[in-house]
Amino acid sequence: MLNFLKKQINLKFRFLHKYFANTAFNLLDVGAGNNSASRTKALFPNCKYYGLDISKSYSNSETDFNKMEKFYELDLTLLDYSAIPNNFFDAIMMAHVIEHLHNGEEVLPLLVKKLKPGGYFYIEYPGKKSTTLPSMYGTLNFKDDPTHVRLYSVNELKKVFEKNNCTVLACGIRRNYYYILAMPFRVIYSFIKTGKVTGNIFWDILGFAEYLKVKRNMQEQTNEPGI
Repeated sequence: MLNFLKKQINLKFRFLHKYFANTAFNLLDVGAGNNSASRTKALFPNCKYYGLDISKSYSNSETDFNKMEKFYELDLTLLDYSAIPNNFFDAIMMAHVIEHLHNGEEVLPLLVKKLKPGGYFYIEYPGKKSTTLPSMYGTLNFKDDPTHVRLYSVNELKKVFEKNNCTVLACGIRRNYYYILAMPFRVIYSFIKTGKVTGNIFWDILGFAEYLKVKRNMQEQTNEPGI
């Protein structure tokens, strides 16, 4: 029961549960920090987890790396993904990564090639609304994080995906009503744990983030090498 609730509360896990449930699938997690491998494998034991990040140093333990089939340590902005197989992954998750890239419209088409035809892509990032929100510890305004380099929009990314043989299944401002209802408890927990109230607690009620759920259209499978 607890695992089911975790799959519903976390939007990324809800996305995976909807399309894969307890079946086996290959997942590429772009931005694979914060113990993501262990958390994902605990809920989806049949998932083959592949991580990708610019560095191994983003809050991952040896246990996390042991849970991964492989870890790709690379800079997405360089556009060389030859180490990653094409037409291989059933799902790609890319949450709060693209805002750190100056050339996201070039990155996404190359990542789409890594999906199997019929595979799913979930992307999430700070939207335009984030530029109007007050500054807060833990990021509530886009500029609170100095590593944010570019603002993207749903319409812009929708065009990129559709141009690359994908269908956008859902998109818009992220509203996680579980998180909204739990705000009072999250505020108290954050204050007890860190002595501060973090900005991410208010993301859903204030509309900080946008998302797209995407499916790569079916097409003839090819054996082209990675590019």
